[in-house]
Amino acid sequence: QVQLVESGGGLVQAGGSLRLSCTASGRALSAYAMGWFRQAPGKERELEAAISRSGGRTYYADSVKGRFTISRDNAKNTMYLQMNSVKPEDTAVYYCAASAKGSYGYTVVRRDEYGYWGQGTQVTVST
Repeated sequence: QVQLVESGGGLVQAGGSLRLSCTASGRALSAYAMGWFRQAPGKERELEAAISRSGGRTYYADSVKGRFTISRDNAKNTMYLQMNSVKPEDTAVYYCAASAKGSYGYTVVRRDEYGYWGQGTQVTVST
């Protein structure tokens, strides 16, 4: 099975940018549809962006559409989340997740279809 490790979180000012990475080991990243979730204090973990196995299809929640970009480099076994124009409400723990479900070429948007999770990385946006 695949193991996932996130990196790149930290403190950033509102309006700034940050890039998160998710590196996979144990199995090829290309076998999985991938997603970035976030969980703010007192809130549920929610999907913010998803990408198909090949990277050809993406999904964004309305909250991040136009500001965040999800991408993947299967040769490097790494997925990315480029976060631009960040806002204080983007403050959360960000998790990458892998799904073995769904059809090739499509994103997976149901949280219960993600079976593998990283440990999370904190992103804090200051005003």
